[in-house]
Amino acid sequence: MINVPVVRLGVVAVSRDCFPIALSHKRRTALMEQLKAKGIDAVEIKTIIENEKDSLKALDEIKAAQCNAVVIYLGNFGPEGPETLVTKMFDGPTMYIAAAEESGRDMYDGRGDAFCGMLNASYNLKLRGIKAYIPEYPVGTAGECAGMIAEFLPIARCIIGIKNLKLFGFGPRPYDFLACNAPIKPMYDLGITVQENSELDLLVAFNKHAGDARIAPLVEEMTAQLGSGNNYPGILDRLAQYEITLRDWMEENLGASKYAAFANKCWPAFQTEFKFVPCYVNSRLVSDGIPVSCETDMYGAISEYIITCASLIPPTLLDINNSVPQDIYDDGIKDKYNYTIKETFMGFHCGNTPFCHLTDPRMSFQRIMKRNLEPDGEPDITRGTLESDIKPGKITFFRIQGGSDSVLRSYIAQGEILPVASRSFGGIGVFAIPEMNRFYRHVLIEKAYPHHGAVAFAAIGKTLFEVMKWLGISDIAYNRPKGVLYPTENPFA
Repeated sequence: MINVPVVRLGVVAVSRDCFPIALSHKRRTALMEQLKAKGIDAVEIKTIIENEKDSLKALDEIKAAQCNAVVIYLGNFGPEGPETLVTKMFDGPTMYIAAAEESGRDMYDGRGDAFCGMLNASYNLKLRGIKAYIPEYPVGTAGECAGMIAEFLPIARCIIGIKNLKLFGFGPRPYDFLACNAPIKPMYDLGITVQENSELDLLVAFNKHAGDARIAPLVEEMTAQLGSGNNYPGILDRLAQYEITLRDWMEENLGASKYAAFANKCWPAFQTEFKFVPCYVNSRLVSDGIPVSCETDMYGAISEYIITCASLIPPTLLDINNSVPQDIYDDGIKDKYNYTIKETFMGFHCGNTPFCHLTDPRMSFQRIMKRNLEPDGEPDITRGTLESDIKPGKITFFRIQGGSDSVLRSYIAQGEILPVASRSFGGIGVFAIPEMNRFYRHVLIEKAYPHHGAVAFAAIGKTLFEVMKWLGISDIAYNRPKGVLYPTENPFA
């Protein structure tokens, strides 16, 4: 993907001066060997920190190696002041882990007491008021610590990406979808830069790309991708022109930022002025790691970008749309999967889901818009959707949202897409989330979330939860299991 950070990780060992420094050196060497065995590329920082001068020297090495994330490894107890100074002065995500003791045969000079040292490190981090990632159980063997680092990498990627993200918005939110409200201050609190633009700015940029020499080769690329699903080849010139417009806009307007996402108004004036619907282009850009959310859904675009960084798999943005009819449930789900009908629903959008996640992708038109804009003739300005049922598999529904009170909240719910035909239109799938009915009522409705949810095509709840904690989100909702009540749930129901 072209729009996500590459994590360059530095590993820094520390040693309290009354413990053998050789112990930290030996354990760091073992950790680096385990990282290499797992295929994790990391930089071994040679300076072992015993004092503040060592901290400054290690920081110079980190900078010279162009590391953008750091692991502080307590090979023994460690000096909590100098080791946390690195995190204070380093401009990137930092992780703390500690070495477990190896053998009862060497519990004199070979005992490192890093279990105790981790307590002091975490205490000192709190004193300094700085953030660091500490795993659920941060003490382990070299192999176990390498596994913890593997889990840290997508977290670090998310933090680096968000901090360097610019969100481009085109057009105000549609009146009929005020639920996608987007107070900007919480976005800046996350470190995101926001550049709002008029729909006219986008139209002017689009018109300037008329006759662009890159259109014809891009049409050929689209034609090859669509294959037998190329039902409306006459719309591809317009779609190619639009894709080039957005890619150029991103390149020309990134400024001091490194990564981008778009939140674009896509109806109703879009069709009459641009003469197409943009869904297929949106699907192609998100496949490259550049989310383009519908209906100027800024927090939807941010949610998609976080998913992209966490999973390195293209996400999608869907309406939590409609219930599953009883006959579809009886035919395809009942007695085959352990879900009640109330734990299922259909996730739908016009046609923005990436090609790779669709069972039978084909170019089509937006039926709902056609009812209003082209009720009597063949579709023209409503062409441009990418339609199909969505492939079955594990998913995570996720959203981060700044509410009307400008407080950031989020939800994370893991589930799956079932191999059940939707019998409908658009990009759509039959979703199942355990205890969805309760989650729907006591999270989505109770906390006033909008209809859009970002979908990760993997079970990444653990990573997303840690990212939300890092970002300071105190309200992280999830689909609670049976017997674990929500605060607003009636215990007598």
